[in-house]
Amino acid sequence: MVAMSGTAAPEVSPSNLFPSMTAKGYEQICFCHDRSSGLRAIIAIHDTTLGPALGGIRMRPYPTEQAALKDVLRLSRAMTFKSAVAGLNLGGGKSVIIGDSSQKSEALFRAMGRFIHSLGGRYLAATDVGTTSDDLTYVRMETPYVTGISEAWGGLGDTSLLTGLTVYLGMKAGAEAVWGSDSLAGKCVMVQGAGKVGMHLMEYLHSEGARILVSDVATERVGAMAERFHATVVPPGDVFDEDCDIFSPNALGDVLNDETIPRLRCKLVCGGANNQLGEPRHGDVLHRIGILYMPDYVVNSGGVISAESEILHAPRSRAEEIAQRVGRTAREVLRLASAEGLAPSVAADRWAQDRLDGIAAVHRPYVASDPRHFRELLP
Repeated sequence: MVAMSGTAAPEVSPSNLFPSMTAKGYEQICFCHDRSSGLRAIIAIHDTTLGPALGGIRMRPYPTEQAALKDVLRLSRAMTFKSAVAGLNLGGGKSVIIGDSSQKSEALFRAMGRFIHSLGGRYLAATDVGTTSDDLTYVRMETPYVTGISEAWGGLGDTSLLTGLTVYLGMKAGAEAVWGSDSLAGKCVMVQGAGKVGMHLMEYLHSEGARILVSDVATERVGAMAERFHATVVPPGDVFDEDCDIFSPNALGDVLNDETIPRLRCKLVCGGANNQLGEPRHGDVLHRIGILYMPDYVVNSGGVISAESEILHAPRSRAEEIAQRVGRTAREVLRLASAEGLAPSVAADRWAQDRLDGIAAVHRPYVASDPRHFRELLP
């Protein structure tokens, strides 16, 4: 079995690029530059055993190009496992744009779209941290290989809607395992990150009667969410020290590590952020100290589920139906973990790798039969 959850991407440099790709199973890495728009981007395709690689476009002011490369590699690999566990015929990919929101322009995203189109359907884009459906509209002007676009352009809209739902369903599965009931009424949930996914999650929590604590570096946004959901605002530096039943990371990754885990004062961790574990061993650490960790790529799969339905030109109702199964999948992962004495993160990795290994015997790396036909992307 290949260790996955929280796996830190290898330190990659020109001298060890191919050995690093081989060690982690990456198929393709593309470095993209457009002089006129200022675009600097990296597209990583990890594995296309199950189908074309799907993954969002993340835009961040990375401190170094090395940091951007490390992030895109780690994220693309997580997408492979996310689709595998969700039972989807999609592979894992991701792209990152080095820059901040002040650098956004039509030209930049259209340039990104042309690079995506050059891959002939092996990589399908979506939104991620730092990008919106409006940004993807510009990408769509250059390529059909993009999902999460507005309904006006024939898409299903923002994928965070279903991600909030699947995190909520995964949280209920975790609550059942910890407290014997999946009810979240009266439970205290520390929501770290009041972005799109965090907001949709809080809608479900509020409707069920949970007590919400919320934190975000964007003070105006967190204030609005606190008023809307009658939540208590917690300073970002204090989120790990708050007494709560459930800690829910919904911002960036690497939040569960040697420094933060000893500070946790909860029984359950379940959130929408990708790559929450600093390293794979942190899943075992949480397991040993009696904190149930719901593997992030199991519970935050709503976005990829929405994207797959959009690719197939299926109605939103199909995506919602598949998303409703995530709670059952999460319970099956917990059952496997309990039966074999594993941390849930390890059990989820085993589940995903078993599916990949089984299909790999009959599939080769994905190649679109005709890149003009978007509806034929899936095998």
